[in-house]
Amino acid sequence: MSTTTVVHLLRHGEVHNPKGILYGRLPEFHLSENGVRMAGLAAEWFTGRDIAALYSSPLDRAKETAQPVADEFGVAIRLDERLIEAGNTFQGMTLTSRSMRDPEVLRRLYNPFRPSWGEPYSRIVARMVDIIKVVRKEAWGREAVCVSHQLPIWMARRAAERKRLWHRPDRRQCNLASITSLTFEDHRLVSVGYTEPAAELYRKGPAMPGA
Repeated sequence: MSTTTVVHLLRHGEVHNPKGILYGRLPEFHLSENGVRMAGLAAEWFTGRDIAALYSSPLDRAKETAQPVADEFGVAIRLDERLIEAGNTFQGMTLTSRSMRDPEVLRRLYNPFRPSWGEPYSRIVARMVDIIKVVRKEAWGREAVCVSHQLPIWMARRAAERKRLWHRPDRRQCNLASITSLTFEDHRLVSVGYTEPAAELYRKGPAMPGA
C-alpha cells in the first residue's frame, strides 16, 4: 500500500502598498485589510483537512498569511528561508511604462531565460524542491502547508509538471492567497491541483506590484 502525502503551497494575501513599490524581500510590507480577509478564507479552505505541519517564508506578508492556518489547526509556524521571495534587482523601485525605457532598467533585461534581472529560475526550483521534500517527510501520510510567494510557487509547479522554467509573468496561475497542491504517493508526485479560495476579494485592474 502506498502512502499519500499532500504539500499545499499557499501564496500570501494582498499587501498594503499604496506607492506601488516592487517590495521583493524588503521588510515591513504587511497584508492589507483585504489581504487579511484573503488569509482567513484560505485558512477556511483547509478546514477538515489533516494539516500536520506549517512552514512559511520569513517575510511579514507570508507570516501574516500563515497565522490563520496556525490558529485553525493549533500548529506552530516554522520559518524557512527556502520559501522566501525571489531575489530581484528592481527591488525597492516603482516601475512605470516610462521607467521601463530607462537604459539603467533595460540593461538588466537582456536575458529572460535566466532571468538576468534576478535570482536564476533554476536556483529557485532547487530551494523549493528541497523544502518540499523536507516538509513531505515531516507530514508523511498527512498534509502540510507552505506559505510562499508567486514566483517560487510557480517555479515549483512548472518543475513538477516538467515544463520549461522561462515563461511570461502575466500568464502565471498563482493568484493572491491561492493554493497549489502537490499530491504524492510515497515519493512520487501524482497530481497538481490549484484553487483560489479568496477569488471573491480580488480587485479589478492591474496586478499589485511585488509577489
